[in-house]
Amino acid sequence: MSVEAEKQGSSFDSIKWILTIVILGAAVWGNHYYTEQVSVLWRALGVVGAVIVAGFIALQTTKGKDGFSFAKEARTEVRKVIWPTREEALRTTVIVLIATVIMSLLLWFLDGIMVRLVSFLTGLGL
Repeated sequence: MSVEAEKQGSSFDSIKWILTIVILGAAVWGNHYYTEQVSVLWRALGVVGAVIVAGFIALQTTKGKDGFSFAKEARTEVRKVIWPTREEALRTTVIVLIATVIMSLLLWFLDGIMVRLVSFLTGLGL
């Protein structure tokens, strides 16, 4: 019986997702179609309203609820992060830039040596 209920819920979820996509598609089409006839403010309000309605319908599905739960958990985890101070970020950036310059110069030097070595071995002078 629970398998039947899950299948029924998933079929309703499919209908809800189709309705969500239709509403969003209608918002895009309406925004494009009424470009000349309606002001930007009313078109923007219509699109925002359609997105809110579509989002509300999507949140009623199983995947929508799971996605919203995931977003809430991710926000909680981001709050736990210890962000670097401005000084630490600046110091790390300078270290990365210096390391990048040093590696670039080293690779440029090695490339020059290899070009000269290959030209010597092949007999083609530069």
